[in-house]
Amino acid sequence: MMRFSVPALLLVCAVPAVASQEPHVSIIIDDLGYRLDAGRRAIALPGPVACAILPGAPRSRHLARYAHERGKEVLLHLPMQAMDDMDDQVPASPGSLSIDMSRQALARAFADAMQSVPHAVGVNNHRGSLVTRHPGHMHWLMQTIREQRLEFFVDSYTTHKSVALKLAAENGVAALKRDVFLDTDPDPAEIRRQFERLKTLARRNGAAVAIGHPYPATLEALEQLLPSLGDEGIRLVPVRELLHRTGAGANALN
Repeated sequence: MMRFSVPALLLVCAVPAVASQEPHVSIIIDDLGYRLDAGRRAIALPGPVACAILPGAPRSRHLARYAHERGKEVLLHLPMQAMDDMDDQVPASPGSLSIDMSRQALARAFADAMQSVPHAVGVNNHRGSLVTRHPGHMHWLMQTIREQRLEFFVDSYTTHKSVALKLAAENGVAALKRDVFLDTDPDPAEIRRQFERLKTLARRNGAAVAIGHPYPATLEALEQLLPSLGDEGIRLVPVRELLHRTGAGANALN
């Protein structure tokens, strides 16, 4: 797969308005890699829904290849230490980046993670409310993303104190952040409310990014809702196209 160098980027703190009047949205399904049935169902969602796959999970390689074969964007869903991991009660995810890692250890962990998620074109964080607020670790991570010639980073934005976008800009990595979590509350009615919020933000700002998970209620809602987006004047696009549309990606990916 062709990868792109990332020589320059304007900071994308939130997805800005695009030149076209047609609103654009990107949707990412996180936490793929464990259940084969849920993973395949997520990959089969209509349109260019991105698939964020956890490293080291039993079905990671299979689902990454399956998604790639079906023309879906594959993201490395990179585990990172969260604030509530500090009490040592929560076991670290396989391949997780932690705050006590050296630059070399972080690079090794990232390389190992990449090995288990073939065809990854970008990265987003799994958890990470501790690591993403630390400039040193985010600097190392963005350097590593550039060295691996990945196309972009999506900040899942698990903390408002995240400095990931700032450090992405400083290191010339194309980046944006999540605007909506579709299923923090997995109630079907709430998922639909969050989907409406996604559309509202896209109409207001020109573009918006949502993250969901392979829960039955989420997948069922998206199966029903995605086909009608075009009729509502909203275009579902891959993450890299959204980056191009916002201008930051157009600069960074050329």
